[in-house]
Amino acid sequence: MIEIADVRPLVSPVMLCAFEGWNDAAGAATGVLDHLVDTWDAELVGTLDPEDFYDFQVNRPTVGTTDDGMRRITWPSTHLYVARPPGSHRDVVLMRGIEPNMRWRQFCAELLAAGDALGVELVVTLGALLAETPHTRPIPVTGTATELDLDDRLKLEPSTYEGPTGIIGVLQDACARLDLPAVSFWAAIPHYLPQPPCPKGTLALLTQVEDVLEISVPLGDLPEETRAWERGVAELAEEDEDVAEYVRSLEESKDTADLPEASGEAIAREFERFLRRRENPEDS
Repeated sequence: MIEIADVRPLVSPVMLCAFEGWNDAAGAATGVLDHLVDTWDAELVGTLDPEDFYDFQVNRPTVGTTDDGMRRITWPSTHLYVARPPGSHRDVVLMRGIEPNMRWRQFCAELLAAGDALGVELVVTLGALLAETPHTRPIPVTGTATELDLDDRLKLEPSTYEGPTGIIGVLQDACARLDLPAVSFWAAIPHYLPQPPCPKGTLALLTQVEDVLEISVPLGDLPEETRAWERGVAELAEEDEDVAEYVRSLEESKDTADLPEASGEAIAREFERFLRRRENPEDS
C-alpha cells in the first residue's frame, strides 16, 4: 500500500501518470511529469513500496552520496505528488514511476486506491512510442478515452491498435472496470532518434495536458530545448545522405496524410491555445 501524507482536501483532482520503460520512448512522457513537478513546485505525498513489483536485477537500485556526506541507496519506485496549478479550478495529482516487472494488476489496484483516497475524478496517462515520424514536422499525438463524452470533448479518434500493451494500457483498463474516467495520450517519436531526451515530444504531450486542464502551463526552457534538438538532428541528417533521403520520404508521406486534417476544427483548437497563452504571457 502507498502511505499518503496528510494532505489538505483536494479540489476535483485530475491524476496525471507516466512511467519509464516500454511506454516512454525517448523519455518524452516522463519528461512532462518532471517538468510539471518542477514548474508547479509539487509536494511529494507518497511512495509505493517497490519490493513486490520490481526485479532489482532489471531495475537496479542506485547508490550515491547525500549532501551531508552519507552513502544512501535509492530504490526504483513510483512517486505521488500533489499540486495546485496557477489559474486552475482543480488540483492535480502527479504519478511518476517506472513500469513494474511483475504483479501489474496489484500495482494498478494500489495506485488507483491511492488516487481514490485523494479523491481523483479523472486519470490521464501519458505515453510515447517510436514511429515513422519525421523530426521536421509536429509530433503526432493520438488519444483514447474510456467514455464517449471525453472522446467528444477532446476530439479523440477511437484507437484501432491491437497487440502488446504496457502498464499504461493495463492502468486504463483498470480505470474502465472501476468506472473511473480515463484518457490516454501517446506521442509518436521519430524511431531513428530513440535516445532521450526528446523535448519536442514532451512539448507535444504537454499541449494535450493543457487542453484537459483548460489552462496554460509555463513552458520554461522546453521551446528553446526543442529548437536546439531540431538543429542537432538536422546537422546529423546533413552528414548522412541516406538519413537525409529517408527523412525526406517521411516528410512526403506525412504531408500527404495530414492534408485532410487541416480542418476548421483543428485551426480553431490551435487558436484557443493561442488565446490562452496571450492571456498568460508569462507561461510562454
